[in-house]
Amino acid sequence: MPVFQCKIGTADGRVLEREFEATDRQALLENLEEQGFFVFQIRRAGLRGLFGASGGTRLSGRRFLTLNQEMVVLIRSGLPILQVLDTLIERMEAGRLLEVLREIRSDVKGGGALSDAFARFPGMFPQLYVASLRAGEQSGDLPVTLARYITYQKRVEAIKAKVRSATFYPSLLAIAVVAVLTFLLLYVIPNVTKVYTDASMELPVLTSLVIGISNTLVATLPVWLPLLVAAGFALRRLAQTDRGGYLIDRWKLRLPFFGGLFNEYALSAFCRTLSTTLASGITVVQSMQMARGVLNNRLLEERMVAAIRKIQEGTRISDALEQTGTFPVLALRMISVGESSGSLGEMLTDVADYYEGEVERRLERLSTLVEPLMMLIMGLLVGGIVVAMYMPIFQLAGTVR
Repeated sequence: MPVFQCKIGTADGRVLEREFEATDRQALLENLEEQGFFVFQIRRAGLRGLFGASGGTRLSGRRFLTLNQEMVVLIRSGLPILQVLDTLIERMEAGRLLEVLREIRSDVKGGGALSDAFARFPGMFPQLYVASLRAGEQSGDLPVTLARYITYQKRVEAIKAKVRSATFYPSLLAIAVVAVLTFLLLYVIPNVTKVYTDASMELPVLTSLVIGISNTLVATLPVWLPLLVAAGFALRRLAQTDRGGYLIDRWKLRLPFFGGLFNEYALSAFCRTLSTTLASGITVVQSMQMARGVLNNRLLEERMVAAIRKIQEGTRISDALEQTGTFPVLALRMISVGESSGSLGEMLTDVADYYEGEVERRLERLSTLVEPLMMLIMGLLVGGIVVAMYMPIFQLAGTVR
């Protein structure tokens, strides 16, 4: 995701320079303004930004979850918020998070709201989290709001873990196939070819074909290897541009099988986030603006922006989502029923549960199909190359008899 260097002003009159990750400038501008910052300047980071932003790094899911669980327990015990922060700081190991918590404590001690203090670090704390804190402060039920956010976070982390688990083994197999083929074609075959050349043997067609491919790859190695690296770098740079990222996101949704997987994963995340924000007492429009960020797809986000405009004009939520052409009929019907009955949040949770189940089933089918298929391809390629290189030896043995 692109990194932007921003010059922003806070509500207490301070001017800060920070780096944030965002899909594009407009989305980052809207995000910062919603957090209450005044934006002076936004520009794309240079090479330093490509290798990591210095203005705060998003916490890992497990560490963030632990922080919130400890905070909820301490708040429920009746401790004032300053003592809660003091306890967290005492238990925290040295690092960027400790520095941030100390700054947050300083802001709260100076009379600032807890949500505003966390909002100063949008690169580390998600917008949804800050909005949940603000809603809890306004309602007086901060522990309840935080507990609801923890439940949401646990569910999101669980589905992410399943996605990583399902894609790990196929990715490992793909890397192994490429590594083995590269080793055979660039090292093993050229060495074996020297033996056949010295023996002046007439080679079978299959052996000649494999040797020809190997010789071509070795001879053109100084050409295709830099081109491959340059193409990978160019593709990465293209993905970081607004237009290039949009085209790539649109292409991902059109992929056979995977397009449906990406779409269902995005919709499940959107519905669960929207349900959580609505339950926290945040308005529909603001909730949808926050939930739009979890789609992680520029095309879907563009369509959701159009739906939000329709809702602001007075259109029903289900009708506005239907006009995006993204939501399946079943999801639209469930959302419409929830909207009519006043239980939209619960129905959105049901929609999220359903599509998370669909994602899990797709991942299971993917693992069941891809793993044996890749093993078969690997066996055929490697076995074919080995047989091709041994065929002259078999012919020579037959001639000796």
